[in-house]
Amino acid sequence: MREQKKTYPVRLLCYVMKVSRSAFYEWAGKSHQVIASALTALEQEAVRLFIDHKKTLGSRRLKVKINELGFSVGRYKVRSLMKKLALFARYPKRHKITTDSAHNHSIVPNLLAREFTVTQREEVWTTDITYVWTYEGWMYLAVVMDLYSRQIIGWAMAAHMKTALCVQALQMAYWRRKPPKGLLHHSDRGSQYTRHQYRAHLQVMGVQASMSGKGQCWDNAPTERFFRSLKYEYLNYEILKTRNDAKLGGLDYLAYYNSRRPHSLLAYFSPMEFERIPVINLS
Repeated sequence: MREQKKTYPVRLLCYVMKVSRSAFYEWAGKSHQVIASALTALEQEAVRLFIDHKKTLGSRRLKVKINELGFSVGRYKVRSLMKKLALFARYPKRHKITTDSAHNHSIVPNLLAREFTVTQREEVWTTDITYVWTYEGWMYLAVVMDLYSRQIIGWAMAAHMKTALCVQALQMAYWRRKPPKGLLHHSDRGSQYTRHQYRAHLQVMGVQASMSGKGQCWDNAPTERFFRSLKYEYLNYEILKTRNDAKLGGLDYLAYYNSRRPHSLLAYFSPMEFERIPVINLS
């Protein structure tokens, strides 16, 4: 039996377009049944994809996802479609600095030198910390990213940003991936990463350390970009009453980011999809 296409209710469509149902009915002058099916199949899929991807898809990424469904549309068509349906992508807000570089710990050179394109897994890992505000106070998230696929392979959340938090994220990444000796590990100059406790773990794991230049946030741009996406695509739009809400929300976004979120640098594959492709030409 052929599966029927899902039709989205007027209530949902009005919510996305930010209009009341009564105003919509009055404007259209049609019955409930007619209005419910008024959107074309293309428009319904555009709305569904936009909502499924947490209202984060701009015209480029939405075009790719629509094309994957078999619709032949260009970016300008998608832009006009988004305007018609009032699909406005979320944008970033200001953020708080979490790097504490006012210390006298030893610093290692920047061996990564902004060479963010790598050819295989377990070649370069990057790491950093960000914050999440809740009504109970701050929560901090430490992550480890594999630069090859931009996948977050280690993470930890706590009500503090001590070295132990970063060690926990590093240990998760190590035991999940078991990298070979010689992997390059890049971080900023925050005290969490310069302390003996953290450096000792790198040494035992056979990992080579690299650190950003002083005040050079772009030396760790891929990880900063992930935090930007986490904030403006999800957490900044959530009301987080408790620290547990922040933890659950963070885990939900991590699952979405790793397995489903299209990444322009990865030819619009998600990180996990990209890692399953043996060879890919991005030129």
